[in-house]
Amino acid sequence: MDPTSPASDLADDADEAAARPPLAARIVAPSGPDQGRLVLVHGFTQTAACWAPVDTMLSRDHELVLIDAPGHGQSAAVELDLVSGGSAIAEVGGSGTYLGYSMGGRFVLHTALERPDHVRRLVLISPTAGIEDDAERATRRQSDDTLAAHLVAVGVPAFVDEWLRLPLFAGLPPDRAHRTGRLANTSAGLASSLRRAGTGAQTPLWDRLSELAMPALIVAGTDDAKFVTLAERMVAAIGLNAELCVVESSGHTVHLEQPDVFLDRLRSWLARTA
Repeated sequence: MDPTSPASDLADDADEAAARPPLAARIVAPSGPDQGRLVLVHGFTQTAACWAPVDTMLSRDHELVLIDAPGHGQSAAVELDLVSGGSAIAEVGGSGTYLGYSMGGRFVLHTALERPDHVRRLVLISPTAGIEDDAERATRRQSDDTLAAHLVAVGVPAFVDEWLRLPLFAGLPPDRAHRTGRLANTSAGLASSLRRAGTGAQTPLWDRLSELAMPALIVAGTDDAKFVTLAERMVAAIGLNAELCVVESSGHTVHLEQPDVFLDRLRSWLARTA
């Protein structure tokens, strides 16, 4: 086989997938009539356990696949970038509706673009399609690398406390911050995640968003102005199959700050796109 051929590239991808360990995931069966599978991917420093109370409410009528993202939780030793991580998520999640928050949104956006046969619908909470300016992206990548080194130096508990004090999470109630759950992470895993799957490492995807053919819901909070602007732009770039959901009185962690409102909007959209 020609080593430069597309077939060779596909074979290499298959070999890589077969060699890497699968991501850790927990499947929750619905307690009532099953309305389909939802695959949930959390944000940076979280784990699959950090969706509460949203996961409990959704499991009443959906099968849930709760995935520990690369570098997190029981997937701490699985070091993947956004492209390979998106494929690994598809392999564990199977066919269903994919929900990703922040970093998880970056992962499942790649899943939707590279493995669209697995993604029936797409929900992105506080997402971005990447930094377009080369110099700005390089600066962010250096910042992510510096932050990773700091994380390793201070340890997970101190870093998590610093992380949760960021203005980005000012509206997140302490009882929904999942601090204890975040402490299940390792410094090596989180540092790998920053370096491989941080915003600085993300290839800009703005010119590929129109490829998304599945229904898409893009969610942001009114108190998170930067990500409202990004959400609006993403909806416009995706096209007619995308819908914007801006939740009042919430910031970056929309689903944890306003879980009832978020779930009401999500359920309404799921019903319309069934």
